[in-house]
Amino acid sequence: MREAGFTTFLVDDDPAVLKSITRLLNAAGYKTKSFSSPHEFLSSHDPSIPGCAIIDLVMSELDGLHLQQALIDTGSERPIIFLTGKGDISTSVRAMRAGAVDFLTKPVKREALFAAVVRAASVDAATRQKRNESKSIVERLSTLTHREREVLQYVIAGRLNKQIAASLGTVEKTVKVHRGRMMAKLGVRSVADLVRLADKAGIAPAHPALEVSV
Repeated sequence: MREAGFTTFLVDDDPAVLKSITRLLNAAGYKTKSFSSPHEFLSSHDPSIPGCAIIDLVMSELDGLHLQQALIDTGSERPIIFLTGKGDISTSVRAMRAGAVDFLTKPVKREALFAAVVRAASVDAATRQKRNESKSIVERLSTLTHREREVLQYVIAGRLNKQIAASLGTVEKTVKVHRGRMMAKLGVRSVADLVRLADKAGIAPAHPALEVSV
């Protein structure tokens, strides 16, 4: 069962290769979009569409590594599978370090191609899930007031309500109200959950030097 909307984007300036791989993937149930021009692919590329890119490494217009970098420069995290008939170890290492999922040599065996696409689909799904989670966290954090944000930083630092109240120059009852509202807005029920959320958002705990004895 293929993920709904998952598309394999094929980029190769060899019409015969495009036709062959398109047939293989379509027969296996994958939706495909073919491009004989790297620039045509870039101009119409929509990173919001789930999928992977299968790119020829050696093309006259723009080689695969430069196309990979062009995608990276636009902020795209599209999983890439490289195809080549002239691959070497140093080139494959560069491609993999830049985030390529696989590096396959032509003529490609169908089993190897399908396995690579499955891995790319897994990478794409994980990346999108992480991105959506980060977006959700940012949206929830944006609903906090300045004081609730301050309380959050003290809570993840392990401070007690009375310690937070002393640091903020308020009373413990007020801190409890801010803490309850903050936890509710962020959709967390425990300090452990709050710490994990803050860590994902890159929020640092209140500085230890601010602690007071009570």
